[in-house]
Amino acid sequence: MNFDDIKHGIVLLIKKAETELPDDVVKALKKAYEIEEGVAKIQIKAILENIDLAKKSQRPMCQDTGIQTFFVKVGVDFPNINKLKDLITDAVKKATVEIPLRPNTVDPFKGDNHKDNTGDYIPYITWDFVEGDKVFITSLPKGGGSENMSKLGMLKPGVGIEGVKDFVVNEMINAAGNPCPPTIVGVGIGGGADLALKLGKKSLLRPVGIRHEDKTIAAMEEELIKRINDSGIGPMGLGGKTTVLDVHIEKAHRHPASLPVGIAVQCWADRRAHMVINPDGSWEVK
Repeated sequence: MNFDDIKHGIVLLIKKAETELPDDVVKALKKAYEIEEGVAKIQIKAILENIDLAKKSQRPMCQDTGIQTFFVKVGVDFPNINKLKDLITDAVKKATVEIPLRPNTVDPFKGDNHKDNTGDYIPYITWDFVEGDKVFITSLPKGGGSENMSKLGMLKPGVGIEGVKDFVVNEMINAAGNPCPPTIVGVGIGGGADLALKLGKKSLLRPVGIRHEDKTIAAMEEELIKRINDSGIGPMGLGGKTTVLDVHIEKAHRHPASLPVGIAVQCWADRRAHMVINPDGSWEVK
């Protein structure tokens, strides 16, 4: 198995995520452009032009290239599982120089910048194990502006799902233009404090426009989209019909005394790319 070649593949994965927005996001932005008018339409046009330039020039679409975040599904029969973490970390260092990426990892106590986008617990990797002998990696660069609008609500169970809806809508209205809307909002409901936030971020992996398979949750997603868009915050907070492109919800069973709600916000640059590594070391970036 050629580990240097796999590392090269992960660099290309990061580059794709940073420079090419997924088709589902571009489609949603073009739809927003058609329904907007005035300054909102101008903002969406500028976003679309920026996306096009980034793809053509193979340069990052935003100066904030984010914290390098990965979701990895590992086939239990994949050889050299023990190499994956180091391969991803080394690829992040390599990508920082080659793409290039803005160095974004700062020690919270000393203020030191590692200058290679690595550090304690960074790159941030969520691991899962599945049947088979392949590895599936999703790159999700997470910018600071949208991440700053993350929220955790430890609601009283008595408020029920209606209370959850109100919490999400109110927080997104309070966020206003800060997360660079139109955004994609991920909501995790249940579990504990950490799990609710993790589910919110994980829900961002779902393509824009794809509803939850549970019809009740899907209906709630649609309702939240309408309520947040009815706020009129609009693109970049300058007013308009499109404050969110989508809302995604995931759930976990909860303790009877707790109703955690985690909100993870992604800006219009809903950056993500996918990679599969085969057991022989060959790979494909999608």
